[in-house]
Amino acid sequence: MGRHTGAVCRLCRREKEKLYLKGDRCFTDKCAVVRHAYPPGEHGQGRQKFSEYGLQLREKQKARRIYGVFERQFRRYFTEADRRRGVTGEILLQLLESRLDNVVYRMGLARSRAEARQLINHGHFQVNERKVDIPSFLTRTGDEVAVREKCRNKPVFKQIIEDRDQQSIVDWLEVDTEKLQGKVNRIPQREEIDVPVTEHLIVELYSR
Repeated sequence: MGRHTGAVCRLCRREKEKLYLKGDRCFTDKCAVVRHAYPPGEHGQGRQKFSEYGLQLREKQKARRIYGVFERQFRRYFTEADRRRGVTGEILLQLLESRLDNVVYRMGLARSRAEARQLINHGHFQVNERKVDIPSFLTRTGDEVAVREKCRNKPVFKQIIEDRDQQSIVDWLEVDTEKLQGKVNRIPQREEIDVPVTEHLIVELYSR
Protein backbone atom coordinates (compact mmCIF):
# COMPACT_ATOMS: atom_id res chain seq x y z
CA MET A 1 0.00 0.00 0.00
CA GLY A 2 1.35 3.43 -0.93
CA ARG A 3 1.68 6.18 1.61
CA HIS A 4 2.78 9.81 1.77
CA THR A 5 6.43 10.00 2.83
CA GLY A 6 6.98 13.75 2.54
CA ALA A 7 6.67 16.51 5.13
CA VAL A 8 3.06 16.48 6.33
CA CYS A 9 3.25 20.01 7.72
CA ARG A 10 3.55 21.25 4.13
CA LEU A 11 0.17 19.68 3.42
CA CYS A 12 -1.46 21.70 6.19
CA ARG A 13 0.20 24.87 4.97
CA ARG A 14 -0.99 24.16 1.42
CA GLU A 15 -4.60 24.06 2.65
CA LYS A 16 -3.95 27.01 5.01
CA GLU A 17 -5.52 25.29 8.03
CA LYS A 18 -4.75 22.58 10.56
CA LEU A 19 -5.47 19.09 9.28
CA TYR A 20 -4.07 17.47 12.47
CA LEU A 21 -1.71 15.17 10.60
CA LYS A 22 1.11 15.16 13.15
CA GLY A 23 -0.57 14.38 16.48
CA ASP A 24 0.63 16.33 19.52
CA ARG A 25 2.65 18.87 17.51
CA CYS A 26 -0.58 20.22 15.98
CA PHE A 27 -1.73 21.44 19.41
CA THR A 28 1.43 23.46 20.10
CA ASP A 29 2.99 26.68 18.84
CA LYS A 30 5.34 24.55 16.73
CA CYS A 31 2.48 23.83 14.33
CA ALA A 32 3.52 24.96 10.85
CA VAL A 33 0.18 26.70 10.22
CA VAL A 34 0.70 28.82 13.34
CA ARG A 35 4.24 29.78 12.32
CA HIS A 36 3.66 30.13 8.58
CA ALA A 37 0.02 30.81 7.71
CA TYR A 38 0.59 30.71 3.97
CA PRO A 39 1.23 27.94 1.38
CA PRO A 40 4.81 26.61 0.98
CA GLY A 41 7.01 27.55 -1.98
CA GLU A 42 8.39 30.77 -3.39
CA HIS A 43 4.94 31.95 -4.53
CA GLY A 44 3.19 30.98 -1.30
CA GLN A 45 2.82 34.53 -0.04
CA GLY A 46 1.53 35.84 -3.35
CA ARG A 47 -2.07 36.73 -4.00
CA GLN A 48 -4.19 33.67 -4.72
CA LYS A 49 -7.50 33.62 -6.53
CA PHE A 50 -9.18 30.28 -7.19
CA SER A 51 -11.58 29.41 -9.97
CA GLU A 52 -14.69 27.34 -9.24
CA TYR A 53 -12.76 24.24 -10.25
CA GLY A 54 -9.84 25.31 -8.06
CA LEU A 55 -12.11 25.59 -5.00
CA GLN A 56 -13.59 22.16 -5.67
CA LEU A 57 -10.13 20.65 -6.13
CA ARG A 58 -8.85 22.13 -2.87
CA GLU A 59 -11.77 20.63 -0.92
CA LYS A 60 -11.12 17.22 -2.43
CA GLN A 61 -7.40 17.42 -1.70
CA LYS A 62 -8.13 18.54 1.84
CA ALA A 63 -10.39 15.55 2.49
CA ARG A 64 -7.86 13.15 0.96
CA ARG A 65 -5.07 14.49 3.13
CA ILE A 66 -7.07 14.48 6.34
CA TYR A 67 -7.95 10.80 5.95
CA GLY A 68 -4.67 9.80 4.32
CA VAL A 69 -5.98 8.19 1.13
CA PHE A 70 -4.76 8.41 -2.44
CA GLU A 71 -6.79 9.51 -5.45
CA ARG A 72 -7.79 6.08 -6.78
CA GLN A 73 -8.99 4.93 -3.38
CA PHE A 74 -10.77 8.21 -2.71
CA ARG A 75 -12.61 7.93 -6.04
CA ARG A 76 -13.76 4.42 -5.09
CA TYR A 77 -15.24 5.81 -1.87
CA PHE A 78 -17.05 8.46 -3.90
CA THR A 79 -18.39 5.86 -6.34
CA GLU A 80 -19.71 3.79 -3.44
CA ALA A 81 -21.25 6.87 -1.79
CA ASP A 82 -22.90 7.88 -5.08
CA ARG A 83 -24.36 4.38 -5.44
CA ARG A 84 -26.05 4.44 -2.03
CA ARG A 85 -29.30 6.18 -1.19
CA GLY A 86 -29.00 9.49 0.60
CA VAL A 87 -26.87 12.61 0.42
CA THR A 88 -23.73 11.62 -1.49
CA GLY A 89 -21.37 14.05 0.26
CA GLU A 90 -22.50 13.00 3.73
CA ILE A 91 -22.26 9.30 2.88
CA LEU A 92 -18.74 9.89 1.53
CA LEU A 93 -17.62 11.35 4.85
CA GLN A 94 -19.36 8.55 6.75
CA LEU A 95 -17.42 5.96 4.74
CA LEU A 96 -14.15 7.75 5.46
CA GLU A 97 -15.01 8.00 9.17
CA SER A 98 -15.75 4.26 9.22
CA ARG A 99 -12.21 3.33 8.20
CA LEU A 100 -10.46 1.38 10.95
CA ASP A 101 -7.53 3.81 11.14
CA ASN A 102 -9.94 6.71 11.67
CA VAL A 103 -11.96 4.81 14.29
CA VAL A 104 -8.77 3.96 16.22
CA TYR A 105 -7.78 7.64 16.08
CA ARG A 106 -11.25 8.83 17.14
CA MET A 107 -11.18 6.40 20.08
CA GLY A 108 -7.99 8.04 21.32
CA LEU A 109 -5.93 4.87 20.82
CA ALA A 110 -3.58 6.74 18.47
CA ARG A 111 -2.46 10.37 18.39
CA SER A 112 -2.95 10.78 14.65
CA ARG A 113 -4.45 8.84 11.77
CA ALA A 114 -0.94 8.19 10.46
CA GLU A 115 0.06 6.64 13.79
CA ALA A 116 -3.17 4.61 13.78
CA ARG A 117 -2.32 3.26 10.31
CA GLN A 118 1.15 2.24 11.45
CA LEU A 119 -0.12 0.48 14.58
CA ILE A 120 -2.78 -1.37 12.58
CA ASN A 121 -0.24 -2.40 9.92
CA HIS A 122 1.95 -3.83 12.68
CA GLY A 123 -0.90 -6.05 13.81
CA HIS A 124 -1.68 -4.40 17.16
CA PHE A 125 -5.48 -4.24 16.70
CA GLN A 126 -8.40 -6.62 16.41
CA VAL A 127 -12.02 -6.21 15.34
CA ASN A 128 -14.61 -8.50 16.90
CA GLU A 129 -11.72 -10.53 18.41
CA ARG A 130 -10.09 -11.12 15.02
CA LYS A 131 -6.75 -9.57 14.11
CA VAL A 132 -7.07 -6.91 11.39
CA ASP A 133 -3.98 -5.30 9.86
CA ILE A 134 -5.71 -3.35 7.07
CA PRO A 135 -6.15 0.37 7.91
CA SER A 136 -8.87 0.80 5.27
CA PHE A 137 -11.04 -1.93 6.81
CA LEU A 138 -14.58 -0.48 7.05
CA THR A 139 -16.14 -0.89 10.48
CA ARG A 140 -19.88 -1.27 11.02
CA THR A 141 -22.35 -0.52 13.78
CA GLY A 142 -21.74 -2.93 16.66
CA ASP A 143 -18.11 -3.70 15.79
CA GLU A 144 -15.77 -3.97 18.78
CA VAL A 145 -12.27 -2.59 18.23
CA ALA A 146 -9.49 -3.35 20.69
CA VAL A 147 -5.74 -3.45 21.13
CA ARG A 148 -4.70 -7.10 21.04
CA GLU A 149 -4.05 -8.48 24.51
CA LYS A 150 -0.38 -9.27 23.91
CA CYS A 151 0.22 -5.68 22.72
CA ARG A 152 -1.46 -3.78 25.57
CA ASN A 153 1.67 -3.43 27.70
CA LYS A 154 3.72 -1.83 24.97
CA PRO A 155 5.15 1.60 25.93
CA VAL A 156 3.56 3.25 22.90
CA PHE A 157 0.04 2.66 24.22
CA LYS A 158 0.91 3.88 27.71
CA GLN A 159 2.21 7.11 26.17
CA ILE A 160 -0.86 7.46 23.93
CA ILE A 161 -3.22 7.17 26.91
CA GLU A 162 -1.21 9.79 28.82
CA ASP A 163 -1.47 12.18 25.87
CA ARG A 164 -5.11 11.53 24.96
CA ASP A 165 -6.43 14.48 27.05
CA GLN A 166 -5.78 16.64 23.99
CA GLN A 167 -8.52 14.82 22.08
CA SER A 168 -12.18 14.35 23.03
CA ILE A 169 -14.01 11.11 22.22
CA VAL A 170 -16.89 11.42 19.76
CA ASP A 171 -20.42 10.44 20.79
CA TRP A 172 -20.88 7.71 18.19
CA LEU A 173 -18.09 5.65 19.73
CA GLU A 174 -17.85 3.94 23.12
CA VAL A 175 -14.38 3.64 24.68
CA ASP A 176 -12.94 1.76 27.67
CA THR A 177 -9.55 3.34 28.28
CA GLU A 178 -8.40 0.79 30.86
CA LYS A 179 -9.03 -2.14 28.53
CA LEU A 180 -7.85 -0.23 25.44
CA GLN A 181 -10.98 -1.11 23.52
CA GLY A 182 -14.13 0.46 22.18
CA LYS A 183 -17.28 -0.10 20.19
CA VAL A 184 -18.90 1.53 17.17
CA ASN A 185 -22.36 2.43 18.45
CA ARG A 186 -23.66 3.92 15.22
CA ILE A 187 -22.76 5.69 12.00
CA PRO A 188 -21.91 9.37 12.67
CA GLN A 189 -24.21 12.13 11.44
CA ARG A 190 -22.74 15.01 9.42
CA GLU A 191 -22.86 17.44 12.34
CA GLU A 192 -20.73 15.00 14.36
CA ILE A 193 -17.95 14.86 11.76
CA ASP A 194 -15.66 17.76 12.65
CA VAL A 195 -13.58 17.93 9.48
CA PRO A 196 -13.21 21.34 7.74
CA VAL A 197 -14.51 20.07 4.41
CA THR A 198 -17.34 21.39 2.23
CA GLU A 199 -18.37 18.03 0.81
CA HIS A 200 -20.82 19.30 -1.81
CA LEU A 201 -17.86 20.85 -3.66
CA ILE A 202 -16.29 17.39 -3.89
CA VAL A 203 -19.53 16.00 -5.30
CA GLU A 204 -19.62 18.81 -7.87
CA LEU A 205 -15.99 18.10 -8.84
CA TYR A 206 -16.59 14.40 -9.51
CA SER A 207 -19.91 15.12 -11.22
CA ARG A 208 -18.31 17.23 -13.96
